[in-house]
Amino acid sequence: QVQLVESGGGLVQAGGSLRLSCAASGRSATAYSMAWFRQAPGKERDFVAHISWTGGHTYYAGSVKGRFTISRDGAKSTVYLQMNNLGPEDTAVYYCAAPRLPYYSSADYYRKSEYVYWGQGTQVTVSS
Repeated sequence: QVQLVESGGGLVQAGGSLRLSCAASGRSATAYSMAWFRQAPGKERDFVAHISWTGGHTYYAGSVKGRFTISRDGAKSTVYLQMNNLGPEDTAVYYCAAPRLPYYSSADYYRKSEYVYWGQGTQVTVSS
């Protein structure tokens, strides 16, 4: 089992940047692929980015590609989401997620159903 704790959210003006962190703890925490999702008020929870457990493969939603960067610090079991050129459309609660098993990879990395461990979420608000 793995526990996830997000941090780094806040209020930022349009065009600004934020870096979110997701600290993973538990057995084999460094060996989980990880993803970020976000949920705006009244909307579904949507995929944002994914990183493989090695850190060698990353994937992004089209709406954030080129602006967001996902990375991980294996030694600290922490995954980051660097968000640049933020816009009001990026306002949401951001969640990190991990699949059931370590060393797991899937072509369905963008589906919520692939993940069983979720953090509590961190609010990101972008003002225009």
